[in-house]
Amino acid sequence: MNNITSIVSFYSHCKRNESLYNYYMDKEETLKHNEKHLHIPTLTLEKVHEAMHKRIELIQKEFTEGFKFLVNHPKSVTFFGSARLPDTDVHYEKARSIGAKIVHALGYSVVTGGGPGIMEAANKGAFEAKGKSLGLTIKLPQEQTTNPYITNEVSFNYFFIRKVCLSFSAEAYLFFPGGFGTLDELFEILTLVQTRKIEKVPIILVGNDYWTALDAFIKEHLLSKEMIDSEDITLYSISENEDEIIEIIRNAPVR
Repeated sequence: MNNITSIVSFYSHCKRNESLYNYYMDKEETLKHNEKHLHIPTLTLEKVHEAMHKRIELIQKEFTEGFKFLVNHPKSVTFFGSARLPDTDVHYEKARSIGAKIVHALGYSVVTGGGPGIMEAANKGAFEAKGKSLGLTIKLPQEQTTNPYITNEVSFNYFFIRKVCLSFSAEAYLFFPGGFGTLDELFEILTLVQTRKIEKVPIILVGNDYWTALDAFIKEHLLSKEMIDSEDITLYSISENEDEIIEIIRNAPVR
C-alpha cells in the first residue's frame, strides 16, 4: 500500500511540474532537447555500428602496417626492459653491448618499443654497430620520448597492437630488468609458447641479480604446487654471459 501511495504521489508531483513530467514521461522529446540545446548527440544503433566499423578499420590498418614493417626485417631480436633505467645503470650498458654484438655477430635487426632506458640502450648498441635499429613506438596524448638511435620505426595508436607486433616473429626475446610492463610481456610470451600459440623461441632473462628471485618464486610456488609442468621452466633461461646469449640466438631456427 505504501508503494502505491508513493507512486501516486510521485506521478502527481510530475504532473504539477511540466518539464519534469516531460523528462520522465516523454523520453524521445527529452533526447531531442538534449541534442539540440545541450549538444549531447543521441546515441543510435546506426551510430554505434558506424563507430565500430571505423575502429575496426583503424585496428586492421595498424596490424597490416605493423606486420608489413616486420616482414621487411625478417631476422630480428626483440628487447624488453625498464624505460626508467639511466645510461649509468649496469643493465643499460649490458643491453647496449648485446645490441651491438647481435649486429656484428649475426647481422640481425634489433627491435624495441623505441623508448628510453633499456630500449634506448639496445637501439644505441645496434645503431653504433651500423645495424638495423628498429622502434615500434606508441602515439600518446603527451609526446612519447622516442630515443634518437632508431634507424626505422612504425608508430601505433593501440598498445595491444604494438604489443602483438613486438612479440611477432622474432628469433629471440631478451628480457632485462623492468617493471609491470616488462613482466606482463614476459608472462604473455611464456604463456603463448606454453600453450603452443607461437613457436618455441629463446626467451632469455638477462641479469642474474634481478631474475634469480623470480625463478625461485616460480619453482617454489608454481612448480612445487603443480600449477605448471616441469617442462615449463625450460621455456626460459637466465644468463648475463654475452657470448652464451649470442650462441643461443645463433642456434635458434629462423622463423
